[in-house]
Formats: sequence, structure tokens, C-alpha cells
Amino acid sequence: MAFPEAIRSIYKSELAGIRDAGIFKEERIICAPQNSEIEVEFPIGAAKQKVINMCANNYLGLSSHPDVVEAARKGLDHRGYGMSSVRFICGTQDIHKELEQKLTTFLGTEDTILFPSCMDANAGVFEAVLTDQDVMIADRLVHASIVDGMRLCKAMTDTFKHSDMAHLEEKLQLHEKARVKLIITDGSFSMDGDLAKLDKIVELAEKYGALVFVDDSHASGFIGKTGRGTHEQCGVMGKIDIITTTLGKALGGASGGCVSGRRELVEMCRQKARPYLFSNTIPPVVVSGAIRVLEIISKTTERRDKLEKNTIFWRKGLTEAGLIIKEGETPIVPVMLFNAKLSQDFARDLYAEGIYAVGFFFPVVPKGQARIRTQLSAAHEMHHLEKALAAFTKVGGKYDILHKTKQEIIDKYGM
Repeated sequence: MAFPEAIRSIYKSELAGIRDAGIFKEERIICAPQNSEIEVEFPIGAAKQKVINMCANNYLGLSSHPDVVEAARKGLDHRGYGMSSVRFICGTQDIHKELEQKLTTFLGTEDTILFPSCMDANAGVFEAVLTDQDVMIADRLVHASIVDGMRLCKAMTDTFKHSDMAHLEEKLQLHEKARVKLIITDGSFSMDGDLAKLDKIVELAEKYGALVFVDDSHASGFIGKTGRGTHEQCGVMGKIDIITTTLGKALGGASGGCVSGRRELVEMCRQKARPYLFSNTIPPVVVSGAIRVLEIISKTTERRDKLEKNTIFWRKGLTEAGLIIKEGETPIVPVMLFNAKLSQDFARDLYAEGIYAVGFFFPVVPKGQARIRTQLSAAHEMHHLEKALAAFTKVGGKYDILHKTKQEIIDKYGM
């Protein structure tokens, strides 16, 4: 069937409206390996430019580490390119089981199951372990993939105000008669960079007989004294019932995710989680690289420690320059601009200064909360951060937002 012009015009008009509002999302074409410095073609067709990357999830700088690349190459040579199957048919190799065991040891859990991505893990876990007799009580700022996974589950859904433990307790009391009560939170919140109060959440879970679910994608490998994650940072290792995380950020930066936790819950995912049962297995090349990543970060905290130092420098520098940032201690450092178009314009001007960063705005973040989300990496050297700080200060001065209050910026640019 032809695409009717009347229908085509609907989408043309909507896309034109997005462009006119100055919030059209444009892809930047990276023409180099992921690293602290990358070569980018932007806009498409323009000359390539070498820029400092300030917005990747490459927290430990391992995405292009030669040892990881070599391990991936050996995986390709020894176990092939892909499995052409799902896990329970003929898609499980010895290295898949090895990686699951290494993740279990690293995270301090009882068992682990791999998924094609953490989004798939979040899409499958709730439906696999809960029924319509149960209730999910989620922090209101959980990741979109968790929201989507909850929508696929028949359990009752409720929420609590972000990191508000009194409100969470009220909800636990309200649903006291549910067969299973599952508290759901991010470990490190990806847009704001703050950490969940897992110690308090665990206390409430124990008090009311609830389970705890944590998506630790923006924490695994670098949060906590040895990088185990938010549960290590908060002193509750072994007390989190379900952890989902990704291999696509600090743990190598490729793809893949997992559900890790109580062995019975992990086994329920093997038996019932649809993304596990109906999606191809993570390819051997990725599995082999991830195994090497876990070996590297289990031997030394050098990269995690460097990342922490970079984060302290960057947060202090932005604050002293007069920019508004979200408070926290993680390497996710949002520079708040509040206006969607301003975030786009600011990002383009940073690019002209040799700094690669992206504006975030609705629906990625709430309306009126537009920002440039910066992310630190252990691959950043001090000269990278000093250049980036000078660029942020210069562009901030151009738009007259340095040492201004939130209200003053909103008065000037709107929300």
C-alpha cells in the first residue's frame, strides 16, 4: 500500500513544528573509536572535527581499551560472530555462563542471567516474577526502561516521590496486604546524578516484608569503594533482591545487560522473561570483552579512583564558574539551563569550541528542566577538563547565565 499524502503531511507538519521550536534532535556522526577525544562529523556533510567528548557513558574509559579489544578479537576467533539463536535453544556458550558467574561474584549476588540489553532486562523481569496479586512501588524518577517494563506487568503499580522515604513508607503501609511488594529504584539516577537512599530503602523493605529492585546501570564498575555499585556505596551488599545493570556503559561500553540477585528470581527470568526467551544471545565478541573488563576492574580500583578525582575537579570548576549544576557525588553532572532551545544552542556553541556535549529537554527530562548532561570518564586527562571548563565558561558568558539564579535564567529565556 502506498503511503497516502494526507498521512505523510501529518508527520511532515509535526516534524516541522519540532524544527521550528529549535529542539529537533540531530545525530552527530562519530568517525573514531569511543574515547575522551573523538572525531565527529556535525552536521552531516560538514568537515570532521576533533572534539573532547563530555557526554559518553564511558565512565572507566574501557570502551576502546587495547586489552578489551584484544579479548573481543579472541572471542570472535574462538567462538564466532553470533549465535543465531536464543539462549534456551542453542544460544548458550561456555563463555556466557562464565560471564554470568563473574557478574554474580562482582555484584555479590546469588545468580545472574544475561539479556541483550538492560532495557530488555527491565522489560522482562517484572512480568517474570510478579502477578496481579503483587504491587510495584517505584521512585517517580526511575529510568524510562523501568517504566516500560512495569507497563508490561499485571501487578498493581504505584509510585513514591523521588527519594522521599516517608512517602515510600506510606505506600508500603497502604499495600501491606499484597502478596509481594517490590520497591523499585535506580541506583544512580541517570539524568540528575544523585544516588538512591538504598540503606533507608532496605530498612523499610525489611520492616514491611518487601523486596528491593535496583537498576544500577549508571553505577556498576565505579560507584562504591571497589566499584561494585550503589549497594556497596550504601553498605547493603547482599541485601538487594534484584539488580539490573548494563555492559554498555562502564563495563566495556558495547551492549548487553543482566538481571542479578536471588537465585529463585533469576531462575524465574530464565523460565518466563520474554526478552530472554525470544531475543538472540549476546554475541561472543561482546561476552569475551566484558569478561576481560571484569578482570581489569576486579584487580585494581585505579580507574575508578581517577574518575572520582576528575569528578571532584569538574563539579568544583563548574560551580566556581557560576553555572548551576545538580548537587551530587557521581560523574553525572547536569549543567542546568531550564530552556530547551537554550540547551540546543549552548551545545552547538560548545561544539564550535571543540567540546562535544548534548542538550537534554522534554520528553527526556521534565519541561522546564532542560540541561547539558556532562559525564566524566577515567579517560579524561586534566588538560581535557581544563579546556572543557574554559569552553563552558565562555559559552555561559555569551548567554549571560553565569552567577545567575534559576529564576533569572527562566526570566530571560523562558521554560
